[in-house]
Amino acid sequence: MKLTFLGTGAGMPSKERNVSAIALSLLQESNSVWLFDCGEGTQHQILHTSIKPRKINNIFITHLHGDHIFGLPGFLSSRSFQDGDKLTIYGPKGIKQYVETSLAISETHLSYPLHIVELSEGKILETKQFNVYCKKLDHGIPSYGFRIEEKDRPGKLQVDKLKALGISPGPIYKEIIENETYTLPNGTIIDRKQILGPTRPGRIVSILGDTIAHEQYHTFIKNSDVLVHEATFSKDHEDLAKKYHHSTTKQAAQLAKLGTVKKLILTHISSRYQEQDYAALLDEAKQIFKNTVLATDFYEEELIRRNS
Repeated sequence: MKLTFLGTGAGMPSKERNVSAIALSLLQESNSVWLFDCGEGTQHQILHTSIKPRKINNIFITHLHGDHIFGLPGFLSSRSFQDGDKLTIYGPKGIKQYVETSLAISETHLSYPLHIVELSEGKILETKQFNVYCKKLDHGIPSYGFRIEEKDRPGKLQVDKLKALGISPGPIYKEIIENETYTLPNGTIIDRKQILGPTRPGRIVSILGDTIAHEQYHTFIKNSDVLVHEATFSKDHEDLAKKYHHSTTKQAAQLAKLGTVKKLILTHISSRYQEQDYAALLDEAKQIFKNTVLATDFYEEELIRRNS
């Protein structure tokens, strides 16, 4: 699992930061990529990475402000020329009208099936390896956060136990792992639980859209390996954050601490802050939650598998 930040700015693009888009690459899902928001210029940002647009098969839109959706029509159109297969967009009510109207007026004809799901809170997607949940946030218009949970994995194979049963290493080990019970030629039934170590918990990524950082969100993000949270303003501009339904660096850090997450990544930085300001913004958060990163465009975060 790898996060790639394609755009980390707020409101409008700047020389240093494009508007919102985050890619989550998933080897477990046939090398597929899930895209979170698609601000203007996202397809241009992708050109500077190894991400293949045809591999993006799910797009999650946090809310319908332009800096999060204006890149959609262009991306969807270009994907038709890149052997793209079926794609699903998840977003607030109105996303279907926006996409279909944009494509219709521009007479864009996609070469692949497009499915659009308008969100309500709860589980919105389940695959073989993942569950995805969404929660409504506080941003003045409907805005959502997403929690991506990797399903727990079976424990490691206890080879010594199989050898003790007289089973030599070989393809049979794979068959035993893949079945709850396995019957040997001599009639002995092996329960998979007996020859596997403790279950290994899956990884958790929480990506919140634009929002005021309310304390009650801590249950939704609880124990995340990574929390991606907006930090549009510095701690000294709490009044502006409240006025525009955004968060400060300090508020994001307080929520991360309350939710006992492992790592906080700040994004959606206002263009009022320039490169010389970034260290101070990061320090504001790290005073409260030490394991914090302030993302820049093309920053990547690998999520290491949990061992316990």
